Amino acid sequence: MVLDLPDSESFLWQGLTAKVRNQVRKGEKHGLSIRWGGASMVGEFYRVFCVNMRDLGAPVYSRRLFETILKHFDDRAELAVVDYEGRAVAAALLVHAEGCTQVPSASSLRRYQGTCVNMWMYHQLLGRAIRRGAGQFDFGRSTVDSGTHRFKKQWGAEANATVWQYHVRYGDIGSMRPDSLRF
Repeated sequence: MVLDLPDSESFLWQGLTAKVRNQVRKGEKHGLSIRWGGASMVGEFYRVFCVNMRDLGAPVYSRRLFETILKHFDDRAELAVVDYEGRAVAAALLVHAEGCTQVPSASSLRRYQGTCVNMWMYHQLLGRAIRRGAGQFDFGRSTVDSGTHRFKKQWGAEANATVWQYHVRYGDIGSMRPDSLRF
């Protein structure tokens, strides 16, 4: 899911639906704040990430993976940590490359949903991409019509076909789908 970014944050705001703008404003009213950084923030990022993955029932990547990404990509990768009442409640990893900002990992703590923290955070991530000169924002992959697909679509992101290749030793390709009852 990819969004073509406007030239300014004000144009981004104008292009959002009333519903999305309302949810971002709710986040503002809760006094959310965001910090940007690197390796020194991995612990806070990873705590939020692990809790969210557990709540989703998904396996967790190692902390070392994120440390390695930050080290390898240097100033092209950064972490965002959103605080609410002095506590990290959402976090994201951004990777900036030739005119495109990607968000390979983003998480928020479920119990803070009422603050619209995820909506507020993504608005901040999009603004960061614009300020860094990105022309596109890559939200990452999603299964069509899934909750994450609908979340990304409300920002104006469009599906961008991805080619997948598989080698299945046993069974069939359908058993590999993430929405398979097997998982």
